[in-house]
Parts: sequence; structure tokens; C-alpha cells
Amino acid sequence: MASRLYLTIINSVDRYVPKALRKWWESPAGPKTIFFYAPAFKWSLVIAGLSDLTRPVETISVSQNLALTATGLIWSRYSLVITPRNLSLFSVNFFVFLTGCFQLIRIFWANEEAKRVIS
Repeated sequence: MASRLYLTIINSVDRYVPKALRKWWESPAGPKTIFFYAPAFKWSLVIAGLSDLTRPVETISVSQNLALTATGLIWSRYSLVITPRNLSLFSVNFFVFLTGCFQLIRIFWANEEAKRVIS
């Protein structure tokens, strides 16, 4: 039922897509496929990582950010070797990797600062 609804929506929108956007619309990683929507919704991970910049370092999870960094790196590579090559998937995973790395660096700096204060 969900796929029937999806096809109905796509087919109704299809006739209104301008000629200039037709190539993108019809592409193997375009809005007619899951290859478009999965990366679009994954940007919420990047937004969440950026919102963590305002949180105190003590409340940020090391294991969570290690997982985000690792998956961002792995899926960035994967998105370039799959067919169709998905640059939107690459970009979102690269930014997941960067936000995870930045949070881990913040944690490292805070731990180093704490060691200096104690000694």
C-alpha cells in the first residue's frame, strides 16, 4: 500500500518537473529513489552533532562519537564505490565523520586540560 501511495505521488509530481531539473529527477540517485531520501534524512545526525557543540564536554558520549566517526568514514567510502555513485550520500556521511571527529577532539582537549589543572 505504501509503495502504491508513493508511486501515485511521484507520478502526479512527475508532470510538473521543469525541463531543467528533468535529468536530476530521472537520475538513479534522484528523488524518485530511496538513494535520495536516505541521505536527506541522515542530515539530522549532522544537525544533532552540531547542536552538541553547545553542550558541556562532560556530557558528550565518547562511544557515540566514535561510532559516528567510524560509520561516517566507512559509508563515505562505500557511497563512492556503489552503483549508482551517490554524492549526496557521500557528503552527508563525510559531514557525520567530521562532526564526530570534532567532538572527539573537544573531548580530548578537555581531558588534556583537566590533566594540566590537576598536575
